[in-house]
Amino acid sequence: MTADVSRIVVPDKFAQWRVHVDGDDGREWVASLPSHAGRLLAEWHLTLDDAVPLYGAQALVLLVTRDDRPLVLKLSAPQDATTAQEATGLRAWAGHGVVELLESEPGALLLERLDHTRSLHALPVWEAAQVAARLIRTLAIAPLPGVPALPDIAATLAERQRRQGDPVPGRWLSKARGYAVELRAAGENVLIHADLHYGNVLAGARHPWLAVDPRPLNGTPEYSIPELMWNRADDLQSASEIRRLFAFLVEAAGLNPDLARGWVVTRCVDYWLWGHERGLTIDPARCERVLAALAPG
Repeated sequence: MTADVSRIVVPDKFAQWRVHVDGDDGREWVASLPSHAGRLLAEWHLTLDDAVPLYGAQALVLLVTRDDRPLVLKLSAPQDATTAQEATGLRAWAGHGVVELLESEPGALLLERLDHTRSLHALPVWEAAQVAARLIRTLAIAPLPGVPALPDIAATLAERQRRQGDPVPGRWLSKARGYAVELRAAGENVLIHADLHYGNVLAGARHPWLAVDPRPLNGTPEYSIPELMWNRADDLQSASEIRRLFAFLVEAAGLNPDLARGWVVTRCVDYWLWGHERGLTIDPARCERVLAALAPG
């Protein structure tokens, strides 16, 4: 089967972003995408459904079909080192709680098609939190050899804070540095989806909700709570509602509240600095609200 690569249109915004990020390497990769996709369409016996792909920051996603089954072909930038780990995690989870992986090679994944127009953001926050908490527990399986451990956040916090002119109040930075040292080896050691937020859980046909875009790490499942806090902070009207969501997630996922609180403080400070480094304003403000509710002293 020969694929008509002339039908594949790389969106201008995606192409411009990859060139902005990766320079000449990005330009070369974007130019190669139609032929790269065409080869995979032929080798994996796929039919192209839509010539205009979906895209995020790192990957282009083509809607395809094989044997009348709707699938997606995800092509990731070669500078994105997470694709191989993503495939490793998806194979280990084998479709339990996550999108099913059918084929893979470096930089390319063939996945079952989910409804990209409907994520957990479509649900009220408490319903979405219930689904996300169940997924935390479902995805907590035996750790995998060769998968990275939790990052050493403590090693960089102080320097990043100083370099940016101390945007995070000192009391929270001190707490985060202390927690980061204590927590890295604390709790269960399991395989986790380390980017489990509401936008990374999509509606499916095989199961109502499945996680996508995993960043597999070996670590404790409490690490996943912070993103589920700041990601819907705008839906919470008060500090008491923020505390209620924290308690709800911890109980529903069967987690240790002390470990979860420590990771919330640590990762909120880390993400606040990350957002500040990139000139963002919304995400640091969300982290500040969560910290004020859960670590006020």
